[in-house]
Amino acid sequence: MGVEYSQSRPWGSWYVLEEGPGYKVKRIVVLPGKRLSLQSHRYREEHWTVVRGQALVQIDERQFMLSPGERGIVPLGARHRLTNPGTDELWVVEVQCGSSTAEEDIVRYEDDFGRL
Repeated sequence: MGVEYSQSRPWGSWYVLEEGPGYKVKRIVVLPGKRLSLQSHRYREEHWTVVRGQALVQIDERQFMLSPGERGIVPLGARHRLTNPGTDELWVVEVQCGSSTAEEDIVRYEDDFGRL
């Protein structure tokens, strides 16, 4: 199907690979030393699979590392973020499931780029 659309962000970029009612599949690329905002979602959960690089994952108060082939699940409403502590790009395939997968379903708590 190919990339439907993409967005550049100060931490890297994301690409929508596919979407339909109740789901969206993205490839997230996080630049070395960057991290996404600490955020939560009201209408969706997210399933992350690392395909390249190393990810430092925060889900609520828990932090852990994921390597290629490993997965993490972000439950609905959980505060979460991805960090790339490495020197290479981090690639994560994200599957969103829920009643809304719109970008407007982001509640930010912390952000390195002033987007609160």
